Amino acid sequence: MNVIIIGCGVVGAAIAYELSHISGINITVFDQQPPAQASTGAALGVLVGIISQKVKGKAWKMRQASIQRYETLIPELETLTGQTIPFNRQGILHLCLEGDNLADWEKLAATRHSTGWQLEIWDTAKLKDICPQVNHPQVIGAVYSPQDRQLDPTALTLALVTGAQQKGVNFQFGVKVLGIPTPETSQPLTVETTAGNFSADWLVIAAGLGSTELTAQLHQKVDIRPVLGQALQVSLGHSLGNPDFQPAINGNDVHIVPIGGGDYWLGATVEFPTNGDEIPPNHELLESVKQQAIAFCPELATAQIIRTWSGLRPRPEGRPAPVIEILPGFNHVLLATGHYRNGVLLAPATASAIREKILSGE
Repeated sequence: MNVIIIGCGVVGAAIAYELSHISGINITVFDQQPPAQASTGAALGVLVGIISQKVKGKAWKMRQASIQRYETLIPELETLTGQTIPFNRQGILHLCLEGDNLADWEKLAATRHSTGWQLEIWDTAKLKDICPQVNHPQVIGAVYSPQDRQLDPTALTLALVTGAQQKGVNFQFGVKVLGIPTPETSQPLTVETTAGNFSADWLVIAAGLGSTELTAQLHQKVDIRPVLGQALQVSLGHSLGNPDFQPAINGNDVHIVPIGGGDYWLGATVEFPTNGDEIPPNHELLESVKQQAIAFCPELATAQIIRTWSGLRPRPEGRPAPVIEILPGFNHVLLATGHYRNGVLLAPATASAIREKILSGE
């Protein structure tokens, strides 16, 4: 069986790696860029799973499945490839501000506890004791999620590619897909590329923002729109608070992410297109993110900015993210795209879902 995957961000790479465990499948992955570019390369890798407000349905099941899978996937990939994937197991600390309803968090904590997950509600005294770096007059407490994680999305994607290559997956980088002619019958499909034409029993479109053009060629346009995110890396030269306890901290949708060596990622903005699909980065918004991070952890005011970057997140228009389904009218074309802000978080669950669809469709 020939499977072609278009797109090698974290989602496409995760699908390739997952499918590589099945014998009898030839897998080819196309991307016109090197791996982990676009939205993956810009992501902060904060896995907001247990602490998310989702409690039922597919949205929660996928989050839960991914959080569970990452605990085995990271050591599995590191052993297989010899590559190190920075993986922060010290959880996520969410700061609650004046006006937040702590009763809602208590309810969520009880719901999580009933299914074997932990969430802790901290008062200001406990917060000050454990994380003295947080000092903001409007913080009324915090929610600590010890089982949520943060990882380096680029390192993860490169390890997934290496692991999949070792299991025989053929990656074709710098290759552009030129067309997908509508097949006369249900299969096989032909994918026309700058490296020649390839036949596929299954086609998986995991191309993020590029998915719109690809689905339009099959006359089933899935509208994915860009949403810009900007972030920055700062160097403090030492750890904030206790060096032995460095969770990812967030409040008011601003993340303070420790990456070791006294460096932190701060982000990210959420910027929608105002005119067409062009989104020039708004430097005032990035400055606002930095100032909010400093407001939460005043020590960051002395940090030096090392770099700033931005990326476009793929957001489905007029429907929930992500889009994981069979393309209408094409029994062997699968969509795994439009993850918006949760591509890294949901990559393992997406890969598992695609695997099930291919195996059940045989």
